[in-house]
Amino acid sequence: MPVIVVANPKGGVGKSTFSTNLAGYFAAQGHHVMLGDADVQQSSHTWLSLRPANLPVIHAWDMKQGHIAKLPKGTNSHIVIDTPAGLSGAKLDAVLKLADKVIVPLQPSIFDILATDEFLRKLAKREGKFDVGILGMRVNARSCASEQLELYVKQLGLPVLGYLRDTQNYIQFAAHGATLWDVAESKVEKDLAQWEPILKWIEK
Repeated sequence: MPVIVVANPKGGVGKSTFSTNLAGYFAAQGHHVMLGDADVQQSSHTWLSLRPANLPVIHAWDMKQGHIAKLPKGTNSHIVIDTPAGLSGAKLDAVLKLADKVIVPLQPSIFDILATDEFLRKLAKREGKFDVGILGMRVNARSCASEQLELYVKQLGLPVLGYLRDTQNYIQFAAHGATLWDVAESKVEKDLAQWEPILKWIEK
């Protein structure tokens, strides 16, 4: 029963995009999947309400408008937890207690890095209680920006799991409650290739 927490105190970095697609991957593999949404805006759960009944089922874990709860008793699920911007203090500690792995989506601009620096340093100190990985969002893996991100993360002793490109695919699929794994592979070959190292780390 792996618990994957997707977190970054900065908003707009792609946490919900990654969380919903990761839940979609697990569902496509035939797993029982629960998607928890710790954000009071409930973006991920709103997305679930759009999901067609003919697609692999993803169950909503009701976190009571942002209240971090204990894991549901008797569950044997793959759990993905989408977290809000500004997550800190007791709420952050509560969600990290549940985590097997923490993934931090991060855009490689200096503003995003500075806004996330303190959070990443705290996670780096807790490495061992759970695995931590950084995910470059909306970035070309061969760009100078990706090199800068890798150099920054390297000094923290944390791995960069991979990079997801800036594409309309995620936006278009999300509007219909779908993920990369709910459409023909030929339409998303480039995107699926980018997910391979990320999924390998998650399933390790």
